[in-house]
Amino acid sequence: MNAPGPSVPFPPMEAELVEGLPTGDRWRYEPKWDGFRGVFENDGGELALWSRNGRPLLRYFPELRAVGERLPPHSALDGEIVIERDGALDFDAMQLRLHPAESRIRKLSVETPATFIAFDILLWNGEALHDRPLAERRVELEKRATAFTLSPQTTDRAQAQRWLERLEMIGLDGVVCKRADLAYKPGSREAVVKVKHHKTCDCVIVGYRKNGNRVASLLLGLYADGDTLDFVGHTSGISGDLQKDLQRRLPPLVETGHLGDGRMPGGESRWSQGKDLAWVEVRPEIVCEVRYDKMESDRFRHGTRFLRFRPDKDPRQCTWDQVRPARRDGDPTISGLLESDRSLPRSHRDRA
Repeated sequence: MNAPGPSVPFPPMEAELVEGLPTGDRWRYEPKWDGFRGVFENDGGELALWSRNGRPLLRYFPELRAVGERLPPHSALDGEIVIERDGALDFDAMQLRLHPAESRIRKLSVETPATFIAFDILLWNGEALHDRPLAERRVELEKRATAFTLSPQTTDRAQAQRWLERLEMIGLDGVVCKRADLAYKPGSREAVVKVKHHKTCDCVIVGYRKNGNRVASLLLGLYADGDTLDFVGHTSGISGDLQKDLQRRLPPLVETGHLGDGRMPGGESRWSQGKDLAWVEVRPEIVCEVRYDKMESDRFRHGTRFLRFRPDKDPRQCTWDQVRPARRDGDPTISGLLESDRSLPRSHRDRA
């Protein structure tokens, strides 16, 4: 199979990033799962799992074939492929699956099995459910959830706010808000918005990358126990007065030998996709505050945003505990999220 079946609306709906949760009766809220988006299709017995850009994913997650086999012919679901380890989602484990060797994939499918979490129903036994409003599609999805894992959904904005504030503890990526009154909109952001809980962190500037005579990005560090300084990521989008300021501040501080033995900025990385990783190390004397949306293992997932210099902050105060908050009693769990929607009568689910 080279493309989604003719009855499958494709590409999947997208979400517009907004600053806060929308209000009103027309909105439904869901956790934003942090994995690979997937449209699971049983096309007359032939199974496929499509990425958002139409690439086949089932060969990388062979353990999910059982999900597709439980769907009737000519059925399709929209959802997320995730891997849970030690009670949290593990995006690094997802990346390791994109491997050319089938033997390696099968080994990992046993060691770190994936789950397909469905959050929308597109087709069922040939019926085009995607034409119906979300409120109706959700009822149909819940009726058939014995065949797959179902993502929770609520109309309670207060519940969604609690998710936004605490779901990062278990690796989720924010909250998705969907219009209950609209049909499925392939490739559109009209019916869905997403909210991420952006955070700030004080980091030491440990180096920079150059593009000609310009500072292309700042390399950031945090102190671990003792005197070890770890590279944790980079900023993006340096221009204007900040560009001029950095060209003045950084060259006098050029000096090597301050970073620990961990992952170095210039090392080969699957995240770089072949880009030039040449960088200049500086003495760790300048502290800056950055805004970020996700810390994944030992680095910021995406480029951070520079907010301001912090001359009032000693570099040694820039430690890992800023980005590794402690768990609280009552924090959600992956299993609790996935079980809560199934354990309550439908009339009570919106209050879960």
